[in-house]
Amino acid sequence: MRACTILLILFAVGFQFALAEPRKPNVIVIMADDLGYGDLSCYGADDFETPYIDQLSAEGVRFTSGYCSASTCTPTRYSFLTGTYAFRKKGTGIAAPNSPTIIPAKTPTIASMLRGVGYRTAVIGKWHLGLGGEEGPDWNGDLKPGPLEFGFDTCFLLPTTNDRVPQVYVKDHRVLNLDPADPLWVGSKKPSEDHPTGITHRDTLKMDWTHGHNSTIHNGISRIGFYTGGHKARFRDEDLADKWVEQSVRYIEENKENPFFLFFASHDLHVPRIPHERFQGATRLGYRADSIVQLDWCVGELMKTVDRLGLAENTLFVFCSDNGPVMDDGYADEALEKLGDHRAAGPYTGGKYSIYEGGTRTPLITRWKGTIDPGVSEEMVCTIDLYGSLAALTGGTIPEEGALDSLDLMGALLGEEGAKGRKELIQQDNGSKGNFGYRVGDWKLQRHDSKKARNVVVEKLLENTEVARFRLFNLAEDPTEKKNVIAENPEVAERMKTRLEELIQAGRTRAK
Repeated sequence: MRACTILLILFAVGFQFALAEPRKPNVIVIMADDLGYGDLSCYGADDFETPYIDQLSAEGVRFTSGYCSASTCTPTRYSFLTGTYAFRKKGTGIAAPNSPTIIPAKTPTIASMLRGVGYRTAVIGKWHLGLGGEEGPDWNGDLKPGPLEFGFDTCFLLPTTNDRVPQVYVKDHRVLNLDPADPLWVGSKKPSEDHPTGITHRDTLKMDWTHGHNSTIHNGISRIGFYTGGHKARFRDEDLADKWVEQSVRYIEENKENPFFLFFASHDLHVPRIPHERFQGATRLGYRADSIVQLDWCVGELMKTVDRLGLAENTLFVFCSDNGPVMDDGYADEALEKLGDHRAAGPYTGGKYSIYEGGTRTPLITRWKGTIDPGVSEEMVCTIDLYGSLAALTGGTIPEEGALDSLDLMGALLGEEGAKGRKELIQQDNGSKGNFGYRVGDWKLQRHDSKKARNVVVEKLLENTEVARFRLFNLAEDPTEKKNVIAENPEVAERMKTRLEELIQAGRTRAK
């Protein structure tokens, strides 16, 4: 009897310990590029359909106050990976083609945290956070530091962003398929007088430029920056999405027996928008909307892979965007001409580059079959909080000086009844002008240190307009941020001004 009792006690203790063990689901974060709040049919788009993303939404939680932390790609990606607002570190604006690594050495990341609790980790797709040391990337040698130095076991990258050179893949530390006899050179100045550019050879382009994107030509499209060589390593723009899916499916298959983290960093629907031929003409809105349909296909392929391998009930999907929408971002792709009644930012004002809601309030969906009850949540959540939330879920540790602004919102992200999201959130633009949005409940303070704002004109065109440094809006009554009520609410404005400056100066918002 005594032995039996001991066994029962040990079983009970073991059972309780098992119940207390942190859960370690596979995690797939799908980050779209320049996707607006109104760009999906599950968020109200009616000119085209996004059935796979709609399925994610129907089987998970669709957030109406889901945010990225910045209205451009590099700072949002920095904040997502490090859990720290990008404005806290200089040099986190849009990375140039030859930018060195923007993430400081030995910075803890969401990938290193998950690897520390037994995850295999990968980033596949757009990086745009710089590569190499202080001198920048050695395109013909080892490209490090890079993702592998920041917690990823493997990577398959578009190293910058596709409107910037070079058009090559990076596998782990090396440019893929690079021929040593044809070295790759990347620079900011024209390498020779006869080097073809979008200015000198404009009549050869298959997609014309409208501003800025008129340097080296590749695949009939001129880009920002110059490069020569590396011809065997160069990719075709139309094949990017297929390549990301191919590599991601392989990665999931190879790691199906282990907990894995996949950061699927899509380039859709960033310029130049050149979807694969099978998606060209899929909508009546032109290549921008065609690229959204292509993105939806990518999501579907990942979902099908997880289902085929029997992993759906042990895989947390997070779908998000790096910033809000933009129409003409440097190329004549008819995004404006064919826009029609489509509202890419949904009901919100602004988009990419702005601190209006349209710049950072974007689609955000979570799905974990068997764990998340489907629904819609109004709780405020942000991509910067995935680090802290996943650490809490999986038992990962965050150093005291790591993830300075990432909060544990896992309850809200899982749609748990009564779980709360953020009480306050700082939004930033690209960081170069020091413009901030600060939301607390229904109140939104805009702080324009540049005294200029990226605004929406006729719901289509973005332009700079002169504004007062501080403006205050009540989002419940005025979600479009049209009526500045700072004069009527001076106490609210002063309280928010003071608190915003405190948060900026404090260097962190996560408690020690």
